[in-house]
Amino acid sequence: MINFTFHRHNLYPMKKIFIFLVMAFLFTACGDDCYNAPQPIVFEFVDDQGENLITNGTLDPFSVSDENQVGIPLTKTSDGKVILENVGAYNGTKNYTFYSAVRIFNFSIQSSEFKGGCDGYQINKLTFTGVGIDVKDEQGYYKIILQ
Repeated sequence: MINFTFHRHNLYPMKKIFIFLVMAFLFTACGDDCYNAPQPIVFEFVDDQGENLITNGTLDPFSVSDENQVGIPLTKTSDGKVILENVGAYNGTKNYTFYSAVRIFNFSIQSSEFKGGCDGYQINKLTFTGVGIDVKDEQGYYKIILQ
């Protein structure tokens, strides 16, 4: 018969390790920094026949500036869309202007703080103003029809 005898002093190092692991878990789990960036704003520009004005070259050159005349970084996608970079990360409304040889129009983005487990912002409303444009909210992007 095998007899195991545990002495109290033998468990002390194990107890220290256990307490250390619990404390390490608590400090790392509660202190996570996270940030929710606003959903991207994506535009597709087409004419009244549905032809993409970026892929056919009609819209080039084009740009977007904010209300302080600061240029907004734009990224062209392989399918002829444009992603507006770094917009919507604020609390309130900002005005923007789209410039091209075909058309100039204004739009505004209303954002607010994200109310969730992480810090961040969400875009609440996008409003377009301008003569000769029609905007359709497609799934995941805005189709802007320039007439």
